Amino acid sequence: MSILNKILTAVRGGAREVGEAIMDANGTRIFEQEIHDSKEHLKRAKCDLTDVMAKQMQSAREIAVVKSAIVDHEGYALEALAKENETLAIEIAEKVARKEDELEELEGLEKVYGAHVVRLKELVRKTERQIKDYERQLSMVKTTESVQKATAAITDNFVVSNAKLLGAKESLERIQKKQLDFDDKLKAAELIQQEEVEKTLEDKMEAEGIGKVKSTGVGVLERIKAQRGG
Repeated sequence: MSILNKILTAVRGGAREVGEAIMDANGTRIFEQEIHDSKEHLKRAKCDLTDVMAKQMQSAREIAVVKSAIVDHEGYALEALAKENETLAIEIAEKVARKEDELEELEGLEKVYGAHVVRLKELVRKTERQIKDYERQLSMVKTTESVQKATAAITDNFVVSNAKLLGAKESLERIQKKQLDFDDKLKAAELIQQEEVEKTLEDKMEAEGIGKVKSTGVGVLERIKAQRGG
């Protein structure tokens, strides 16, 4: 029996955990639905308040009618007494008494309605303030959730982007190295071509005896002789 109780306890615990997980996953939706339900209850409360206020106004009108009837019948009783018809005056007075009882009942009922109106109005105002506060909180919760989701997405994208950027950097470096190698080869080819052009020009000038003439052994000997003779 102890083992069975433990199993049942574990099942209840698992159900509670599942329930809490569902509530956590749908907390905002549940909160929003609860606000919606509160608004519906508030609408019904306002309808009830309208009904009670209508009954209060109806009671007030009935009270006014009864009070007027009492005043009138008191006048009728005085007229009967003036005509020395006491029997009629008593009958009228009895009706006045019944009207006074009715008035007392109506005034008590109107007072009850009035108390209900005051209480319901306060509850309606309090509920309206609470709902507005909850709506502001809901807006903040939704905004926070949106920011958190955006932050998570940005973080995930940043990680992926970093990996892509590293790959892009390597690709760029390879491209730049290839282009640099090509430029170096092009410059080298240009230098070689320039040297060949300059060598050809020097050869042509030398053949015509223009510019710098290469020294020869005969030429050097002639120069030495000239220096001695001088």
